[in-house]
Amino acid sequence: MAAAPSDVTLMLTALSGGDRSVLDALLPAVYEHLRTLARRELKREGDPHTLDTTALVHEAYLKLARVDRLTWKDRAHFFSVCAQAMRRVLVDHARKRVANKRGGGAPHLPIDDVVTVARTRPDDILWVDRTLDRLEAVSPRQSRVVECRVFGGMGVRDTAAAMGVSPATVKRDWTMARAWLIRELGQTP
Repeated sequence: MAAAPSDVTLMLTALSGGDRSVLDALLPAVYEHLRTLARRELKREGDPHTLDTTALVHEAYLKLARVDRLTWKDRAHFFSVCAQAMRRVLVDHARKRVANKRGGGAPHLPIDDVVTVARTRPDDILWVDRTLDRLEAVSPRQSRVVECRVFGGMGVRDTAAAMGVSPATVKRDWTMARAWLIRELGQTP
C-alpha cells in the first residue's frame, strides 16, 4: 500500500535535514508511483528493451540515493527529480546500446511530436538528450518542462507544481519547447 502524500512529504523533509535512515522507508512509499513512471517510459520506447520496469526504478533510485544532500520541496519536486534520474538511466543505457551496436553516432530523426522521439530506438533517446541539453542552454525552464512531461510522464499540473510555476506557464513553455525542437529538425510545427 502506498504511503499518504503527507507521509512522503515528512520523509522527504527528514531526508533534506540529513536523516539518511529515511531512505529505507521512502522507496516502499513511492515505489508504485515510480514503477508507473518507469512503465510509461519504457512503453514509449517501443522496442524490446533489456531494462525492465523494476531495473529502471532501482537504477534511478540508486542515482538519487547517492546524492549526499538535496533539499526536497515536496512530492512533486521529488518525482520531478526522479524523472531526471530516469532520463539519465535511459540515456546511459542507450549510449551503451548504440556503442555496442555500431560504435556511436546517433542520427537526427524527423518527428511530428516531441513525445514520439523517445519511443523507438536508443539513437532517439540520445538525440533527445543532446537536443534537451541545447534547449537548456537557451531556456533551462523549457528544458525542464520537456523533461518532466516526456521522461517523467507528468501532466501540466504536476509539472507546474514540481517547478513552482503556473500551469499556464507550463503550457506556454511546452508549446515553445516543442516548436524549438521541431525547428531544430528543420521542420515546421
